[in-house]
Amino acid sequence: MELSIRTAKQNDYKSLLPLFKQVHDFHVSARPDLYKENTTPVEQAFFESQLLDDKQHIFVAVIAEDIAGVIVTKEEEINENTFVKARKVLYIQSLCVSEIHRKKGIGKKLTKYVFDFGRNLGVSSIELGVSEANTSAIEFYESLGMTTMSRKMEFKINE
Repeated sequence: MELSIRTAKQNDYKSLLPLFKQVHDFHVSARPDLYKENTTPVEQAFFESQLLDDKQHIFVAVIAEDIAGVIVTKEEEINENTFVKARKVLYIQSLCVSEIHRKKGIGKKLTKYVFDFGRNLGVSSIELGVSEANTSAIEFYESLGMTTMSRKMEFKINE
């Protein structure tokens, strides 16, 4: 299996849409109270705007011209104030490996690629949000050395 990682291109959209849909469908399944079913969770115009934004970076894992995985990131500068120190963060907004290519180390390679990319950008950390229901993702990120830095909690009023 010859795997390469490259920056996503505009003409990758149709190949990436099923991966974006996989991620969205998981969220709909886990939290139908928050997420709506949508056959096109990432519109083409939005995808293209991400590619043009110099603070957003989308990388794809390719095996023989086939896109096997994608990782979407965004740089953010946090300004110092009386409460927090200034820092630069690279957020992983989404990671997906196609179902037929899972358990082959592709997600790990994409994430480590982003770790190296972040080092080269000079960020102080790489962060992401993950649903508590996504225990396999939590285990995956922990296996790469990531740790929980905070937890978002809720109290539902209207169920």
